[in-house]
Amino acid sequence: MRMMNEFEAQVLSDLSVLKTQMAGLMGDGNGGRLADLERRMELHEQRWQRAKGFLAAASVLFAVIEVAVEAMFRR
Repeated sequence: MRMMNEFEAQVLSDLSVLKTQMAGLMGDGNGGRLADLERRMELHEQRWQRAKGFLAAASVLFAVIEVAVEAMFRR
């Protein structure tokens, strides 16, 4: 077996660091930081959709109230 030169040792060292960083980023099968970020984004999107739905319902309600008030004052 031959000895590694300095370049090969540096490449293997950098590869080991990269592997560790990727494991931290992607997780070890249980989810990592990206999975946590995806869950947070899905929760945020769900809350945003609920807020938009609430505002749409409120605008319809206000429109119905406005029509009712206009109808009362026209008489």
